[in-house]
Amino acid sequence: MKIKYLVYGLLALGLGALIVFRIIANMEVAGPKDPKANAGPTRVKGLVMAPQKFNDNISLSGTLEANEQVDIRSEIPGVVRSINFEEGNTVAQGQVLFTVDDIELQAQYSRVQTAQKLASENERRAKLLLEKQAISQEEYDIASADYESARAESSLVAAQLSKTVIRAPFSGTIGLRYISKGAYVTPATPVAKLVNTNKLKLTFSIPEKYAAQIQEGTAFTFTSSDYPREHTATIYAVEPEVELATRTIKMRAVADNDDGHLFPGAYANVALPLATVNDALLVPSEALIPVQNGKRIFIAQKGIAKEIDVEIGARTGSSVQVTKGLQPGDTVLTYGVMALKNGAPVDINFEGETPIRSDQ
Repeated sequence: MKIKYLVYGLLALGLGALIVFRIIANMEVAGPKDPKANAGPTRVKGLVMAPQKFNDNISLSGTLEANEQVDIRSEIPGVVRSINFEEGNTVAQGQVLFTVDDIELQAQYSRVQTAQKLASENERRAKLLLEKQAISQEEYDIASADYESARAESSLVAAQLSKTVIRAPFSGTIGLRYISKGAYVTPATPVAKLVNTNKLKLTFSIPEKYAAQIQEGTAFTFTSSDYPREHTATIYAVEPEVELATRTIKMRAVADNDDGHLFPGAYANVALPLATVNDALLVPSEALIPVQNGKRIFIAQKGIAKEIDVEIGARTGSSVQVTKGLQPGDTVLTYGVMALKNGAPVDINFEGETPIRSDQ
């Protein structure tokens, strides 16, 4: 048993000696470390702050809607006698779109017209007799009431007769039709859709905190998912209350669509201007260092990195507006800042064409 433990001890001792030997050999190959090897300045990129004009926009999403849109239907039931439009064509306001058979209504109208003439004549005769005191006032009132009733019934049938001719309520483009000549239609039967797209409405919502900055008449730009070129729209109506579920306010704008490139129902990317700052200081987003109580930025002073606290405002796709902490002429370190420490020497490669030395 003692020989066994002795063998184990010798093996452990030999393994330890081997490990020590390898460590010493590696140190001799690597050579002694130079404590000043990493003392050189850190290469970073920098940007000299200069005031510039900045449009503080908020990006929103909205939906395009037709300026006017209606489902064409017949107000009275009947058989379609004629269809006077082509699918997908433009129609003018008042143009006849289709007609419904009116034979029965024409017969009714002829009957009530005859009854109206007879009631009118009876009322005239009763008036003459009343003047001669040949009849009582009550008898004349009955004759007059019969005439008024006949005239009202005649007007009612005439109104129903006019509804057999369906006209376009406004100018626009008529869509696909869902009936054929000879079909029986009712007020519930869709015939076609009429859409006016010369102008389009754009509906969107903004957070309530921006409500005071937006008003009717505000112009803005937007792009559509189906046509990326920028268009201009103008707000013409604002919802008078905040939606409790989303804490937003709904707004509606109008945009010209004379070229016909925009379509109702399309998604829109809205760039709504909140304010214009003429002397804004903008830094790249990657220059910001998030900390517990806000944001920090490294600037360079005489070749030394200095960490400062800043306050930020609006953002763009790649830049952030700094509202407090920076001054025009400051050199902001924009690349390589995550490895920097406060007070570290830096060698700055300036962005752009600004000929500024790195010893600022």
